[in-house]
Parts: sequence; structure tokens; C-alpha cells
Amino acid sequence: MSEAPPPHFRTVRSYVRRSGRVTASQARALSEYWSRLGLDFRLQTVDLDALFGRTALRTMEIGFGNGEQLLARAVAEPERDFLGVEVHRSGVGQLLNAAVTGALSNIRVACHDAIEVLKAQIPAATLDEVQILFPDPWPKERHHKRRLIQPEFVELLATRLHSGGRLLLATDWAPYAEYMQLILDASPFFERLDTGATEVRAATARALTRFERRGVQLGHAVSDFCYRRRG
Repeated sequence: MSEAPPPHFRTVRSYVRRSGRVTASQARALSEYWSRLGLDFRLQTVDLDALFGRTALRTMEIGFGNGEQLLARAVAEPERDFLGVEVHRSGVGQLLNAAVTGALSNIRVACHDAIEVLKAQIPAATLDEVQILFPDPWPKERHHKRRLIQPEFVELLATRLHSGGRLLLATDWAPYAEYMQLILDASPFFERLDTGATEVRAATARALTRFERRGVQLGHAVSDFCYRRRG
């Protein structure tokens, strides 16, 4: 499913691979459905039209967890293609099962580091939207370097989004929300569009995710942001 990236890619990861259990159903999905819906990591760009078998609007979701949000949007927006990137095999297997059960042809999945996928495989200016919901906030200051949202990463996203493309973000960790906004507002590549969480959710028909429900139960306020790629 992956090949080792060259050493110049990066060493600081924004995630820790969990050794959680992959169920028999998830393992079967990875074995049986990967050749149909999976994107193997290669050090070459991908023809997205060939990957999906058509030309369409394209959303990339980074860190989709168990895939519930990605699946809901793929069902609600059949005219749009969705590429989900997730490093945990259990979540990938769960999404593959759901996509095949729902006979969805507009979902493809990569089980690899999202930054490496963006750098090596996604051609410039080919994405209409990138969605990142509840990335690990790495709350301890010494771990802030591991946060996904960094100036270099934002610049990389800008190269893969076409002019006018959207970047959607959500977090339930207030300090990370401030950190995200500080970085995005300072970026010359993006301008903020949203006026509040309600408007962002309405624009994307975003359902509550598992992480969001847990955060709400803990009393965390959820922050949604929407930015547009400048021309």
C-alpha cells in the first residue's frame, strides 16, 4: 500500500500510528477493495481524472478517522469526487466497507502520510477543496512542532488548490483554533471567508464527527474556519 519516501521528505510527524485492532471485516475490506478504491503511494503524480474515471470537483480530506464525514458528503454530493487520506488502517478499512456497501464510485482512499501524498502525488492546482477536521492539537508546547497546520504546510496546500479553492478546518481545542487562525490569516495565499461555525457547516452540510461529539460532551467549543485560495 505504500513505499518508503526519500529521506528529504520530513521526519517530524503530526500523528502517532496506533497499533489498534483491525477487525476481520476491516481487514477483509483492505484485502478485497483496495485494488478498486485505494491509491498506493508512489513517487509520481497521479492523473486524478483517470483515478476517478471522470472530471469533477475534487475534495481531499486529511485524517478522516473512521470516514463518517467523508462518507456523508460523498452520498450527499455525487457530482463531487472525494480523496480521503488516513494513516490508520482500521479507519481505512471501515470507510472501504461503507463505500462498497453504498455503491459509491466517488470515493478513493490513500493510507499514507498526507504531506507526502500531497508532495509526491497530487498535481498542482487540481484540488477544489481540502478538509481537515479535528487534527491532533498536540497541546503541550514542546509538541507544537508536530501540529499539522504550519506555515510550510499551508503553502503546500496552496500549491495543490486551484485559484478560489477552499480550505475547511475544524478543532475543539481553543488554543489550536487561535494558532490555526494566526497562521492562515498571515498567509499571503489565503483569505478567510466564514463569519462563524454555523455558516461553514451549512456550506458543507457537515455532520458532527465522533471527535466533535466527544469534545462537545467535554464542554469544548468547536471552531470552524473556511479560507479561500487567492488568485
